[in-house]
Amino acid sequence: MQHKIHNKISKLKYYLKLLHEYKPDCKEKFLSDPMYEGALLHYLYLVSDGCITLAEMMIKLKSLSTPQSYYEAIDTLGENDIIPKEFAYHFAKIASFRNFLAHDYEKIDYLVICDEVLDKLDEIDRYLKLIEEKI
Repeated sequence: MQHKIHNKISKLKYYLKLLHEYKPDCKEKFLSDPMYEGALLHYLYLVSDGCITLAEMMIKLKSLSTPQSYYEAIDTLGENDIIPKEFAYHFAKIASFRNFLAHDYEKIDYLVICDEVLDKLDEIDRYLKLIEEKI
């Protein structure tokens, strides 16, 4: 299981690297290049879904109770001191973002993606580092 967790973290770091490269000129490219828009949203989905999967893997590794939702998976990490509780509470919103990308993608506001979401990639970096420390 630890090997699978390390592999998942490596993939997420790769996707994050790509997302950081999408930040410059995001607003202009998002509106003018459908391939850019699709790739950006795809990598955001992979990262958000991967963070939840990583939480579920850690829960299994640590033999914790099975969460009933994606949000609860992140919250469980905080309740069991795998990540700080306050960070878990805030970071668990990634579950809602994942669901939004999966089901409500037609309502996406490019300004929110370019101005707010891409500015929060450092939170995902922090999450991965916190998980690595507890493997």
